[in-house]
Amino acid sequence: MSSAYASWQEEKRSAWLYRVVADCERGTAREALFTELAQAADAQAEIWLGTIRQGGGPLPGTYRPDLRTRIVGRLTRLFKPRAMRGVLAAMKVRGMVLYTQNPPHPMPTRVDQIGKRHQSGTAGNALRAGVFGINDGLVSNAALIYGVAGAAPEPSVILLTGVAGLLAGAFSMASGEYVSVRSQREMFEYQIGLERDELAEYPQEEAAELALIYAAKGMDPAEARRLADTLMQDPERALDTLAREELGLNPDELGSPWVAAISSFSAFTAGAALPLLPFLVESAHALAASIVLTALGLFIVGASMSLFTGRHALLSGLRMLGIGGAAGLATYFIGAWLGVTLG
Repeated sequence: MSSAYASWQEEKRSAWLYRVVADCERGTAREALFTELAQAADAQAEIWLGTIRQGGGPLPGTYRPDLRTRIVGRLTRLFKPRAMRGVLAAMKVRGMVLYTQNPPHPMPTRVDQIGKRHQSGTAGNALRAGVFGINDGLVSNAALIYGVAGAAPEPSVILLTGVAGLLAGAFSMASGEYVSVRSQREMFEYQIGLERDELAEYPQEEAAELALIYAAKGMDPAEARRLADTLMQDPERALDTLAREELGLNPDELGSPWVAAISSFSAFTAGAALPLLPFLVESAHALAASIVLTALGLFIVGASMSLFTGRHALLSGLRMLGIGGAAGLATYFIGAWLGVTLG
């Protein structure tokens, strides 16, 4: 594939994704921005098309997004651009700074606009955590199973070891996630509780602080004070805004420790079950089937990671296959050596 053709394809892919984002932002000011970016990408693609024509190469046909681009587009429509900003940025979609936690933005002019930019991006984080959780379970349990298979090839022993590894790893991951999210949530709740007490006891002082924050961000001081006073009439909205503006916290992103634990448990279990499945079905060719299934799983997980890294899906899949395969081979031969030595 020539560099001019690759550049044409990249610009057309960007234009296609810009239009997906614009469609998600329909009715907002961002719709026009991303529509303009799509048109600019199409214009760049036309320049590359002229280069291809001058070089005498075969002209590309109608652009059709590849599988990876279609997946990103579908996920963007499902989770919205803010949640997918990291993946879109990896696909070279510009303008994602608009969705960062504290992007440059015009000051709010009405109470109902306050805090809009803090919409949750946890869907994208959950997607990333799920992929990496599956990878952890797959690699760790496959290495454990093949290590035992090298030392004691009896299917019953391997099956028992695999089940034990799955349960131990899943519960360990779940408990670690629960403690981590619970501790973070308690810290946030404590800080928000202090802010709630100050708001109840010193509402005027808190309004003055909030007005100063808005004024420091470029708002007219009189307008900032008017907006802060209006906001203080609704205590819950005032607390939400103070937590965001003074503490830098988003109450919507505190997270549930139980959801984190269950998600972690489920992702690890899904990955760890893959190399174990053949031993549950039959024993004659279970090891060979497990190796094939694990290799396929490693490639798919690696290819999925390319959504977050921007690398080529094939290269990411092969890299993950190589890393996981090396771990499995190492533990198998170590297990075989221990089986001979200790036997």
